[in-house]
Amino acid sequence: MKLTFLGTRGEIEARTALHRMHSCLMVDGRVLVDCGADWLGKISALCPQAIILTHAHLDHAGGLKRGAPCPVYATAQTWAGLKRYPVRDREMIEPRRPVRIGDIEFEAFSVEHSLIAPAVGYRITADGVAVFYVPDLVSIPERHEGLSAVQLYIGDGASIIRPILRRRAEVFIGHASVRDQLDWCRDEGVSQAVITHCGSQIVKTDARTVAARIQTLGRERGVQVVIAHDGLKLMVHRTEHA
Repeated sequence: MKLTFLGTRGEIEARTALHRMHSCLMVDGRVLVDCGADWLGKISALCPQAIILTHAHLDHAGGLKRGAPCPVYATAQTWAGLKRYPVRDREMIEPRRPVRIGDIEFEAFSVEHSLIAPAVGYRITADGVAVFYVPDLVSIPERHEGLSAVQLYIGDGASIIRPILRRRAEVFIGHASVRDQLDWCRDEGVSQAVITHCGSQIVKTDARTVAARIQTLGRERGVQVVIAHDGLKLMVHRTEHA
């Protein structure tokens, strides 16, 4: 499975050459996962066959404000948040019901993140390889099911050590820390992780310094981890464990 991190910046003012564009992942050169507001007017040039959304926040879906050149897949809750967007070909995603786009399978898992824009993460499977992509979250209620036998976890880089949490109606909203997410990977036997949707703690810090800090967290948990940057390309291969 080929992954291209076209955008890795979260909803922050700061931007650098490494983290210039909002969240956007290309899978196997065909399917975009999210396209934030920075991508407005630029999506057609990417020639996607389809776009699939994690949730309706602007840094994940704002690039569709003028429509889309291809089918767009999202949950009913996400479509409710984007009802004014002129997207003609709207496809429905239901949590835990896999959908195939070409030869790539996407299975949505509901995650805690926002009450206004409920989010999902995706277990993405192709050619016997499974990755889990979840750029915005506090927690994954069905974490074991989502991460079981996954080769790569791609997670939320809003905060490194301390989670960013608020409580609304007995529910936590916000962002899990990178440290917490690496704990999940250790507990579920996921040996590789990539951090994207980068917040100020990553974007405003010297790249080598912050990479070393996060790699140390990974080594302590037996997880090989890197910070994604705009333009990063990864090939994820089938392993014997899979």
